[in-house]
Formats: sequence, structure tokens, C-alpha cells
Amino acid sequence: MERLVLHEYAQSGNCYKIRLTAALLGFPIERREYDIIRGETRTPEFLAQVNANGRIPVLQVGGRFLPESNAACWYLAEDSALIPGDRFARADMLRWMFFEQYSHEPNVATLRFWLAFVGEGNLSEAQRAQIPAKRAGGEAALELMDEHLASRDWMVGAGATLADIALFAYSHVADGGGFELARYPAIQRWISRIEALPGFVSIDG
Repeated sequence: MERLVLHEYAQSGNCYKIRLTAALLGFPIERREYDIIRGETRTPEFLAQVNANGRIPVLQVGGRFLPESNAACWYLAEDSALIPGDRFARADMLRWMFFEQYSHEPNVATLRFWLAFVGEGNLSEAQRAQIPAKRAGGEAALELMDEHLASRDWMVGAGATLADIALFAYSHVADGGGFELARYPAIQRWISRIEALPGFVSIDG
């Protein structure tokens, strides 16, 4: 595989899911850190050279740049056990990855960023007004996951897939956004299973 460089903000779950995928598969990956609070992904250099959308993560593969965390995870995991061989199971995995980006991440991740990194006192009036809806949306997503995992070990099939990695990234640190993980026992057991996978690395690793 070509040289891999991850342009990231280390505490971002979207960045972490790429590092975790690479670690579980044994791929070495270089890391370049950007301070998103200070706008380091909005500089002319970053916009011209890394991602014109001004966002991270971006996985650099040789001289090519691949934005969007789940696309980068797919690139790394193709032809591995993290992507099911069965056609329906692959589609089901993608279903949960879409759910993560549309129903889970916009609520759980956003509240974690606002409350744990920006600080509620620094939020705009419009952001503070969104907190109740974000909390309700995040709780609904976690409840759905907990119900799903109550009768199975993994999100899809009999082993860990990219669906688990994508949802784990922000679920396991959801308490940073004020979500009580103790309310979701099946998610807690699932978190322990993922942390026991060979090659696992923590978000702080």
C-alpha cells in the first residue's frame, strides 16, 4: 500500500475511526495535526493542497487526498474481514454507516464538541437553542443502537465490521456530550468487545 498520511484533529471521532481501522488492519499511518479551533483547516494552503472543503479528516494516499471518514475507512478495509463478503451484509453495514453520519454523529458528536471543547458559555445563542433537539436526537440514536445490540454482539453479522468502528468512535465518548452511557447496557458491552479486538488503539493513543 502507498504511504498513508492522516490529516486530523486527534480528538475527533471521525479522525479516530480512520486511525482505529488502520490499527486493526496493521497499516502504519503518519499523522498531521490541525487545530480546528484556531481555523488551521481554513488556511489558503490547506484549502489548496489538502481539502477545498476545509474539513478533516483527510486520508492522504501517496499524492492523492481522500476526504470523508467513512470513505477513508472503506479504502483501508477493502478486501479485509471488516467488510462482509455477503452482498446483503455489506449493504446492511453501509446502512449503519449512513445512520452514523445522518442520525448519530450530527447529534452525539456535535454536543460533545460544543460542551467538551468549545464550552457552553462560548456557544452562540443559535447553538444553545439547538441543544435540546441535539440531545433528543442523540438519545434516540443510542437507544436504537442499544435495542439492536441487545440480541447480538456486533452491528452486522458475527464479527466486527466498519459499522462497528464508525459507530464506536463517538459512542464510547458520548458522555463528553452529556449522554449517560450507563443507560445503554448493550452498548457498554459492545464497547468492551471492540476494546478487546487485537490491534485496538484508544482515541488518545
